[in-house]
Amino acid sequence: MAIFGLLAGILAILGPDWPARAATTERVVANRYSGLAIEGFDPVAYFIDRTATQGVAEFEAQQGGVAWRFRNEGNRASFVAHPEVYGPQFGGYDPTDVTRGVTVAGNPRFWVISGNRLYLFSREQSRDAFAADPARFLKEATARWPELVRTLAQ
Repeated sequence: MAIFGLLAGILAILGPDWPARAATTERVVANRYSGLAIEGFDPVAYFIDRTATQGVAEFEAQQGGVAWRFRNEGNRASFVAHPEVYGPQFGGYDPTDVTRGVTVAGNPRFWVISGNRLYLFSREQSRDAFAADPARFLKEATARWPELVRTLAQ
C-alpha cells in the first residue's frame, strides 16, 4: 500500500498533464522519457549556424506529436511556419538504414544538409557514406520510406 501511495503522490506532483508532455510518436525520433525530438537540439540551427546546437525549454513548440526546442524565438517561428523544411527528413531516422529497410534513430550530432534538407545518422560511417553519394541513398530511402512509415506508431 505504501508503494501505491508514494506513486500516487509522485504523479500528483507531476501534475495531470504529465503523460501528455511525455507522449511521443515513433514517426518522429524522440526521447522516450522527455518527449523531446532529436534530443532537444534546435533543427533550425543546423541551417542558420551550421552546427548542432541545444535548444532551451523557453523556446519550445509541439509538432508531429513531440516537443521541439530552439535556441531563440526566431528559430522557433521559422520551424513552426515550415516544419517540413527544417525538421529532419525520414522523421530523424538514419537514411542509410532506411535504404536497408530498417528504422534506426539518427544521432543529432551526426548530420548532413543535402538539397536544403536535414538528415541525421546513427553513426559517423553512415554520415560519411551518405555524404559521398546522397543521390543514391535518397533515391533508395525515399522508395523504402512509405513502407517503413506504415509500421511506425502514430
